[in-house]
Amino acid sequence: MARNKTTTVRKGAEEARNQLPELLSAAEKGCATIITRHGRPIAALVPISEYASAYGQQPLLPEEGTGRGLWGKNSTRTIRRLRAEWSR
Repeated sequence: MARNKTTTVRKGAEEARNQLPELLSAAEKGCATIITRHGRPIAALVPISEYASAYGQQPLLPEEGTGRGLWGKNSTRTIRRLRAEWSR
């Protein structure tokens, strides 16, 4: 997955609250901000394009075939046994 190159700055929570309009403008221009509390990162304000590329829906194609063996070696027999259980 290709990621856009962004500039990242760190701001304390109080400073970020006071500078929110400026931080939003910076995000529009591609700058990410890590918001900290007592020096520990707690949140990130990122450009929407970065968010979409990081958290957008992933394709299901790579998951193809991962159910192999789910029903055992003989899936027909397993399904018949399950159906017999349901009809009791």
